Parts: sequence; structure tokens; C-alpha cells
Amino acid sequence: MNTLVPDPPRPSPDALLERARREQRGKLKVFLGAAPGVGKTYEMLSSARKKQRDGVDVVIGIVETHGRRETMALLEGLPLLARKRVPYEGRELEEMDLDAILARKPQLVLVDELAHTNAPGSRHPKRHMDVEELLGTGIDVYSTLNIQHLESLNDVVASITRVRVRETVPDAILDLADEIEVIDITPEELIERLREGKVYHGDAGERALQGYFNTGNLTALRELALRRTAERVDEQLRHHRRAQGIQDVWAAGESVLVCITESPGSQALVRRAKRLADRFDAPWTALYLETARSLQLDERQRDQIAETLRLAERLDGNALSIPGSSDIAGDVLAYASEHNVTHIVTGKSRRSRWFELLHGSVVDQLVRRARNISIHVIADPEVEKKPVAPRRLGRAGNWNLAALLPVTLLVAAATSLGWVIHAATKVHNVALIFLAAVMISATRYGLVPSLYAALASSAAYNFFFLEPRYNFTIGDPANVLSLIFFIAVSVLVSQLMVRLREQGMATREQAHSTAELLNFTRRLAGLRKLEELLAVTAEQTTRILDLQAVVLLPEDDGQRLRADPAGPLDEKDLAAAHWCFEKGQPTGRGADTLPGASRLYVPLRTPAGIVGVLGVQRGDGEFLLHPSERRMIDTIADLAAITVERIRLAKQIDQARTLAETEQLRSALLTSISHDLRTPLASIMGSISSLRSYDAMYTAGQREELLVTAQDETERMHRFVGNLLDMTRLDAGALQPKRETCELQEIVGSALQHTARLLERHQVVTAYAPDLPMLSLDFVLMEQVLVNLLENAGKYAPEGSRIEVSAQRHRYAVSIEVRDEGPGIPEADLQRIFDPFFRIRGGDRQRAGIGLGLAVCRGFVDAMGGRIRARNRRERSGSVFEIELPSSLFVAPAQGIES
Repeated sequence: MNTLVPDPPRPSPDALLERARREQRGKLKVFLGAAPGVGKTYEMLSSARKKQRDGVDVVIGIVETHGRRETMALLEGLPLLARKRVPYEGRELEEMDLDAILARKPQLVLVDELAHTNAPGSRHPKRHMDVEELLGTGIDVYSTLNIQHLESLNDVVASITRVRVRETVPDAILDLADEIEVIDITPEELIERLREGKVYHGDAGERALQGYFNTGNLTALRELALRRTAERVDEQLRHHRRAQGIQDVWAAGESVLVCITESPGSQALVRRAKRLADRFDAPWTALYLETARSLQLDERQRDQIAETLRLAERLDGNALSIPGSSDIAGDVLAYASEHNVTHIVTGKSRRSRWFELLHGSVVDQLVRRARNISIHVIADPEVEKKPVAPRRLGRAGNWNLAALLPVTLLVAAATSLGWVIHAATKVHNVALIFLAAVMISATRYGLVPSLYAALASSAAYNFFFLEPRYNFTIGDPANVLSLIFFIAVSVLVSQLMVRLREQGMATREQAHSTAELLNFTRRLAGLRKLEELLAVTAEQTTRILDLQAVVLLPEDDGQRLRADPAGPLDEKDLAAAHWCFEKGQPTGRGADTLPGASRLYVPLRTPAGIVGVLGVQRGDGEFLLHPSERRMIDTIADLAAITVERIRLAKQIDQARTLAETEQLRSALLTSISHDLRTPLASIMGSISSLRSYDAMYTAGQREELLVTAQDETERMHRFVGNLLDMTRLDAGALQPKRETCELQEIVGSALQHTARLLERHQVVTAYAPDLPMLSLDFVLMEQVLVNLLENAGKYAPEGSRIEVSAQRHRYAVSIEVRDEGPGIPEADLQRIFDPFFRIRGGDRQRAGIGLGLAVCRGFVDAMGGRIRARNRRERSGSVFEIELPSSLFVAPAQGIES
């Protein structure tokens, strides 16, 4: 006798892939503590010394001892890599030398303070990124972390301790850890360590005791650390079971699952599950399976399911609605096995025994197949005795009387086809043709028309094809059995086809909702204005759920709500919307609060708070939402809320950037006015006051020198003020070039004449190509451009050096170059050299000016249709400023003569 051996459990492919990825990188162990001073670094060093004794190559990447003697003693004997010095704002900061560790490539490296922010200029901005790189190269890492540095707990810790932690690490880093060791001591012991000076020295310890380190704070932080570690352990347990293909539930911790239906008695089941979970101090979930039968529920039953799920949420449970198959017990047990559920709460209906024999009992299947899961069957007097009535019978075609005519014609067609086949082949067994008619009827019209097709097909088959023919008498007893089996098979086939039809309809609806939601997400990603968001949200809500939607956002004062695009709302709706916005709870029709409103209002919630309200209503006045519709509304609200937050943050960033630029310009302007305008004023005032007070004491040459100084400084002030006014005209867009036919040599000569005194200690050389064309330019603007460039060259080039001005004609443009022999322009500043108020910092070599001359040059050249750029000389030090005037500015010779 052969014995069937069951197939071994198959591991989860995803779990195997995750294991393979983890095996390719180094192992991370995190020593997690509730607060500073619990002994994380001490324990990390102790564990490292044990590894070293076992022959593991251990090095210290970075460890902060904070002057604690016990910790410093453990450093002896462990190789310590030198820290890297990073210059920052005139001083040097010490950071972990990542490159030295990678070059050393130890088996295990110790990296203290995982949440640390690296100094600017480091390869990675955060230390946990250094750790990720080390793990990627196969190096194992020991690190330490306090629970308050975890990103997801940042707000919770701030609300407990009243201290906002600035340095955080993503939760994914802790999830990346292969091992977490909680370093736990009691609050009393930690406070005693503080008083003994083992955590902080001097007054720092006393201040910590008066603020952060009190018993309440430490107890709460301790609980957070233990709970977060327990969650990680649960996840590791689930991963292990998936990787090993273990189907049995391991009762390492209690977990409760309650199965709900459309019955009013499900609320009693939810309350019982809540009491059971409280007894075990365990998490619990209310689960509803959306099967093909869910399409047959009426609006009242749909609303009952939604209310039961909301009750579970109010009782601090997890409300969940997921797609299911015809095997309800199998789906429930599959969910329970995946989530390690130890208790399942379900209700026992009062359906008749005959009904359970024909259709099966979900409760019986759960009890038989549950293995080591406890099943709690709760009696409920409110459960209806009869099967649930269909939701919209017309929708599925169950009582669609109009379908009886096409079904009759379909049976008649099958009869005719069978008669033709019988006449041609003398074959009497044509029952399969009638089965095809039954299948088509079930697929197109539903259950009742298919049952009618089965009975009509049976009658036609009996009347036309069973002897004696043309009456309903059956002469051969064997045909009686055939007819009975034919009827049974027809009914069974009709039910199966109807079920497939309903499952197909449910799949199409889900696919449609998913596609519309994806389209909604894509449209939201491209939005930049709140007005666009309001219209898109209302439109997509109508398309997805056939509901009229209105989005309400707060006015600038943050108190009143404005409604777009639905227009004004009545008092009841406004009251419901304000309540929803203030309390963050669903309000209005179908909710527990202010149900007299015409709409249901749900909050647009973000981590930063409530940013608005979404209101929905049906166009026909009815308002009963299916759980899937309610989940979709919540999803739409969440997506809209995230988009509102994104648009507002983008606007705030733009405003902050504009404000920062304005402040920078204002600061630069004030600095320039206070320094670069004050200096010439002081020279002018000194010269004039000297001449007025001591005129008789000066010789004629000295008086002339003072007057020249006053004139030079006055001209310098005139240029500064002129640049300011020119920049103002450029920013306002009020600059309109007055074009005229100009000769380039004349413009250069005029500019050199204006800067003669500035350049008298330099060698100025000009070179012009012989074929330069006449140009259509604004003479005054172009002259000012050259004056600014020559002044800039004279300012930065050393005395006695050459300043060259050249002009060349190319095929499509004329280029003008101003070259100097100064220090040149730093490569990092070449792209910013034409920005307003930008000046190259050169320490003691800082020159006078307000940083507008080159900005004015670019503005003027752009206004005339040209282009200006800067570069450094290749053959020697110095800079080159090149103006390129396109051929569109060339003036034909004849036109030039006429001018």
C-alpha cells in the first residue's frame, strides 16, 4: 500500500531573495538605548573585545568616550584608526576616516553614535550613510543609537520630553540591522549614575537632572525602546517563517483577528475581540473579505460593514478589508498564518443544517483547518436566520425578466441546432449543445435566467430528443437518470458561470479603480497651484466613485474655509466642515457627528496636521458607502492632502528663497553704501574742509592735488550711483536701447577717454580688425559697458601691466575682448561673476566697489541682443571679458552712408 507523503513547505521567494541580499553585505549590530548614559558604548566595546579574543579582526572607526573612565579602559588593546581632520570655518573638525577603514578592510569595525551628522565637506552628510557603505563592502559593523534619534519617533519623543532632537536616522537603518541589543537599566539607576558624574561632568549633569532626565521621561523612553525592539523581533520572526515556508503559527506573542460580515451582530464580535485583546494585551485586527457575494449586498448592508470597521478603528483596532475568494476559511487562515495570529473570533449564524450541508460552513472549516490557532465562536442573537438578500438583483441579472426572451430564443436556437445534427447524423445525445446555451445565459444574464435556461433546455431535450418524442413521457428508465443528471449538471454549471461572472465584474471594477487612482496620482504630481488641485480632486472623485466632491481649504487667516469648486455651502455643511477641520474626524452624513449635513466630510491629514477637508455626496441624494468606496475616499483624501502640503511647501521654499535673496541683496547694498560710498565721501569732505580751513598754508600744486582727489572721488561716486540706477532700470524692465549706427572704434575711444585717469598707470593697447562692420547699437549703453570692463581691469590688474582691447570680425558675429594681467577669476566664481552684488573675495586684496558693474554690463549687452562671458587667460594669469555681437546687428555699407 502506497502512502502519500505531503509536499514539504515551500519558502517564500521574496524571503529567499531578501536573505540572499543580506548575505552579500556585512552584518550590522545596533546597541539600542533609551537615553544617553545607559552603557551602549561600554557594551559595544565589551562585545568587540570578545570578538577579538575569538580571532576576529576588529578596529575602532570612531568611539566617543565622553571622558568616562570605565569606557576609556576598554579601548586598550583594540586597534584605533586615526580620525580625519576636516577644515570648517577656520577650524578643524575630527570625523571618522572612511577611506582608511575601506583600505584597512577589517572584519569588524566599531562606529559609535549612528545618528551623528558629519562635518560639511565629508563624503556623506550623515554617519549612518558611512555605515551603509561599509556594509556594502562586506565589513561587519557595531554601532550605537538612542531611541530618541529614530525618525518615526521624533515627534513622540518631543511631546514627552519637550526637547526636539535634531539628529535623526531613518527607520530603515534600524530595519537594516541583523541584530539589535537593548541596553536597558532602570530610570533610578540611570539617575544615580548622573548624580555620581558618570554620564555628564560638572553642571551639565545637574541641568540634565532638572530637565530631560526625570523618572517619567526615562520610563517613557524605555518603553519606546523596548516596544520598537519588539516590533523588529516580530518582523524577524515573520521573515524567518516565510523564508522557511513555515505555515504553522508560532505563539511567540498573542494576536487577535475578528472576522466581520454584513450582519449587525458583527459589532458585538468586534467588542468581544477588543476585550479579548485587552485581556492578552495584544494587537487585534477586524477583517472583512470582499468576495463575489459582496456585489450582491444592498446599501444597508454595505453601510453596516463600513460602520463595523469604523467601530474597530474607534476601539484602537486595525480595520482591514481585502479581496477574497470563494474559499473564505482558507483566505482567513492564510492571513492569520502570514501575520502570526493566535486567536480568531467569528460568529455562528442560525442558518439551517440543510443550508450548511449544501453550501458548507465557514466556521466548521476554520475549526478543522486551524491547527494551532484558537477559534472563538461567538453566539449572536441578532444574526438573521435567512440568507442575505441580494444587493441589486437587477445589476447581476438575477431577476432580470427581460432576459427571459433572449434566453428562450437561445434555447430554441440550441434545439434547432440539435435537430439539424440529429437529422444529419442520427445522433440522439445532443445534451452538450443545451449546456452551451445554459453557460451563455449564465455568463450574460445571471443566475435566474440561467436556471430558466436549464429547465427549458431539459424540457426541450425531453420533448424533442428522448423516446417517445414530441411528448414529455420518458419510455426508457435509463433516460430518466440521464435527464436528472442533465438537470443537475445544468444547474451546477449555471451557478459556476454566474460566480465567474461576478468575480470578473469585481476584478474589472477593481482594475478600473486602480487605473483611475494611478491617473489621479500622475495628475497630482504635475500640479503647482491649489486651484488646479481642487478641480482635479473633484473631477477624479466623480470619475472613480460617481460622487460629487468639494474640497475646502483654510483661508489666509487659518479660521475660515473656502469651498471650491462647489461654491457656497449651507450652514449645516459649513458647520460639519469646520468640525471636521478642527477635530480631524469624519463628520456629516453617514458619520456619527452632525449627520444632518448633505455631505460626508473627511479630513485631509498630513504629518504636519490637517490641511483641508474633502466633502462627498451622491447626486441622487442617497448616501450609503461600501467599505471599498470609503477606503477609496480616504485614499483620495490622503493623496490630496500630500499634494496640498507639497504645493504649500514649494511655495514656502520659493518665498524663503526670494526672501533670502532679497536679504542678501539688501545686506550687500548696505555694506557697499556704508563702505564703498562712505570712503569717497570721506576723501571729498577731507579735501574740501582742508581747502576751506588751511587754504593759505597749501601751495598751488597741493591745492590742485586736493581738488583732483575730490574730483576723482566724485566721479567714482557718480559711477557707483549710476550703476545702482542702471540696475534698477534693468530689474524694472524699463531699459529700451536707442539704436543708432555706430563705429566700434569710436565707442572704444570714448570709453578709454572716460577711464583715462583710472588707467594712467597701466599700458592700454588696442587692436582692431580692418574689416569691422558698422553696428546698430545704443552708443551710450555700449560705452558704459566698456567703461565698466576697463574700470574692472584697472582695479584688479597690477600697476604697469598691460590692458588690451581688441575687436575681431567672425562669420556670424563681432567679438570685443578686454584682457588684463591680474590674478584672474577663480573657477568656482566664473558662473557667478555677472550676478548683482557678487564680488570675488580675496582677503586683503578686496577692491572697492559694490559688485554691480559686471551685472550692468550683462544687462546692457543682453538688452542690445549680444552676449558677454568671462574666462581666464591660458598663456598667463589674467582674465578675459568677451562681448559677442551677432550679425543681426551689422549695418550694410549703404545704410551706414545714409545714416
